[in-house]
Parts: sequence; structure tokens; C-alpha cells
Amino acid sequence: MAKPQEKVSFGQRLKQIGMVFKFTAKQDRWFAPLTAGAVLIPLALTVVAVILWGWFWLPVGILFTLLAVLIVLNLRSNKAMMNAAEGQPGAAAQIMENMRGDWRVTPAVSSTTQMDMVHLVIGRPGVILLAEGNAQRVRGLLGQEKRRLSKVIGSAPLYDYVIGQDEGELPIRKLRMTLMRLPRNLSGKDVNSLDRRLKALTARPQMPKGAIPKNMRPQRGAFRQTRGR
Repeated sequence: MAKPQEKVSFGQRLKQIGMVFKFTAKQDRWFAPLTAGAVLIPLALTVVAVILWGWFWLPVGILFTLLAVLIVLNLRSNKAMMNAAEGQPGAAAQIMENMRGDWRVTPAVSSTTQMDMVHLVIGRPGVILLAEGNAQRVRGLLGQEKRRLSKVIGSAPLYDYVIGQDEGELPIRKLRMTLMRLPRNLSGKDVNSLDRRLKALTARPQMPKGAIPKNMRPQRGAFRQTRGR
């Protein structure tokens, strides 16, 4: 099941918005002048409306000013984040983890030492594989993952994308829009069931923690006998 979102206090929300402002202003040289325009133009219109029709328009103008600033912040911050993420290993998985909606993301289910990786995403469209890295190497990884997943996903649709700028690849700045436009092929119950099956498939056995049980310990002298051979 998807994890419930934690409630964020008003102070934390303001802190987050402040961090987004700083990041966007650093990455985007047009952000500051556009934000200034989003503040000055509505305020100027508000002053005119107050002079002509009274103080009723003051709170309305303030709300429109805040809305304009938030629209500019949303548009420019998304663009700044896409520019910063482009070419960074693991960026596609990070973007998917921050997307709205029920997206179950498993980063780097398959990878190489050259930082090529394939991420697994489960959502209402079905199963999605996102590959990052060298195109030739990741296509081999994609083929392996598709053969492995085909054994357990049943009739669920399977999509795969190679993130990049070359022909036939998906630019990372178009990743969100591309996946949001996919048809909703599965219900919520189908997503949960598929998620459980794929987690069982990708789970790796781990060594048990704590002391080794006595019946599993080697007998005394076993290591000496081995060294003596």
C-alpha cells in the first residue's frame, strides 16, 4: 500500500517555499524579473481598482498577487529542477518519487558499474521501466528486466523508456508529462496486487541478524582440519 503522506506544518511549508525560491533564483536568471512583474502588475491594478471602486478590491488584489507569484514560482521552479536534473544519474527515479499520484518507485533494480541503471515504476498505467545511461548498455538491461517481469505481471501493460536527448529517447524534462498522459489501465487494487508480486520478485535474501544458532555453528577443529589439507 502507498505510504500515507505526513502532515506539514505552516512553518515547514513556508521554509520549503523559501528553499524553492532560493534554488530557482540561483538556477534561472529570468525568475527574479518575472516574479517582480507578477508582484508589481497586480498591485498596480489593485491600486487603480481601489481608487475607482473602493477598498473592497484591496484583499482581492492581494490574493491575485499571491496567485501570480505562485504560478511563476511553479513554472520556473519546475524548469529549473529539470535543467539541474538533466544528465544526473538517478534523476528519473527522483522525479518519479516526487510526482503526485500513486506511483510505486524502485530505483536501480538493475545497474552496471558504469552508472547505467533501470528504475521500476508501478502505477495506474501499468509497469514502467526507466533506463538511464549509455543507450547500448541500458537497452540490454531493459531486455533482461522485461523478460524477468513478464513472468509475473500477467496482462498488465509494460512500458519502457530510455532517458536522453538522442533520437528515440525521452528527454527528462518531458518525463512527467509523458507518464501523466498514459492511459489508466489498472485499478487501485490491481496496482496493490502487482506491487506485492514485484516486491516479492525483486526482494533479495539477507543474512539474519544476531548470534548464529548453535546447530548452525561449525564443529570445533573444522577450520584446523581444512587448513591442514
